[in-house]
Amino acid sequence: MNVALGVCGGVAAYKSAELARALMERGFSVQAILTASATEFVRPLTFAALTGRKVITALFSAEDNLASAIEHIRVARENDILVVAPATADVLAKFAHGIADDFLTTTYLAFTGRVVLAPAMNTEMWNHPATRENVRILRDRGHELIEPEDGILACGAIGPGRLADPVRIADFVAAGAIPTPRDLEGEVVLITAGPTQEPIDAVRYISNRSSGKMGYALAEEAAARGARVILVSGPVHLAEPRGAPTIRVRTASEMRAAVMEHLEESSIIIKAAAVADYHRSNAPRTKEKKTAARLSLELDPTPDILAEVGTKKNDRLLVGFAAETDHLVEEARRKLETKNCDMVVANLVSREGAGFESDENEVVLVLRTGETIPVKRAAKRVIARRILDQVTKLRLALNTSR
Repeated sequence: MNVALGVCGGVAAYKSAELARALMERGFSVQAILTASATEFVRPLTFAALTGRKVITALFSAEDNLASAIEHIRVARENDILVVAPATADVLAKFAHGIADDFLTTTYLAFTGRVVLAPAMNTEMWNHPATRENVRILRDRGHELIEPEDGILACGAIGPGRLADPVRIADFVAAGAIPTPRDLEGEVVLITAGPTQEPIDAVRYISNRSSGKMGYALAEEAAARGARVILVSGPVHLAEPRGAPTIRVRTASEMRAAVMEHLEESSIIIKAAAVADYHRSNAPRTKEKKTAARLSLELDPTPDILAEVGTKKNDRLLVGFAAETDHLVEEARRKLETKNCDMVVANLVSREGAGFESDENEVVLVLRTGETIPVKRAAKRVIARRILDQVTKLRLALNTSR
């Protein structure tokens, strides 16, 4: 499979050489395209030596002929995937609004295949409303974004903006290159994602660190596999997944109401949301003023949505999640039995770089059949694929036993 690798100008451009090698190690043929700014940070010769191919750095070459003038069309047609890493704020804006003023942006407009973007920039640039809007446009267009990582940036700022690890980008590209089976056609998959927020007063709330990325990855993967997806999401900063209409809720009671409303039409339920365990009943509608006195709150349990669905599931398939800090498999097995699940996806949230807030996860699948299947650390879309692989096997076994 052929990959066109776009490299934009930025300190992170040097990491793209490692990405080119990682892509080739995974069996891809790589055509490097460097913007003029990128050549200020890395030499084209580096990519030529790694890929064994001519590196394109300009819209027009020294050769004054027709082949040179339409080379961007040839590159767009010959490559299956366009990967841009680092993708600067400038190129995200140009892609979003159809500006074609160099080889990379012109190739993009002629490209009809899969597009994977790995942004890298200053934190303030990444958080700017213009960049966020451009990211939304590109996601809505069906492009895949690997969000930048947190860390110390070249400018000295600390926050999101670092280019994702090149090996992780290569794994993400490789995972998506595997043909997606249409093995969920005819299924209605109800998925919950993200945290809930339980008000303490008019401005404060109880919540947790869930980003919703795992649930959203599951929704997008299930839709790609042919399912009709209903996504019930707590408050997150994520674009609506492709093919998955999203119901936005805030509290556990609102999430329960949405789940129960759509339970009857669902054939598979995946409870990936990290629902807050407690809430304050009759929370005041005004802000409670801070004083020097110690404050005690009486908290009541929130609805146990998973347990309730477990009592009403009938022949539906039910998948729960267990975020644990210790005794992972034992706790997952306990949840599977007490909540009447068919599978529990368990992960150690205390492990750095995986689980809550991360683009990656490492889980153990605990099945009602007695199997325990470890899934090594990978991008959450890859983990979603592995989870749904097991879901389809369980579904087939359930249908066969009827």
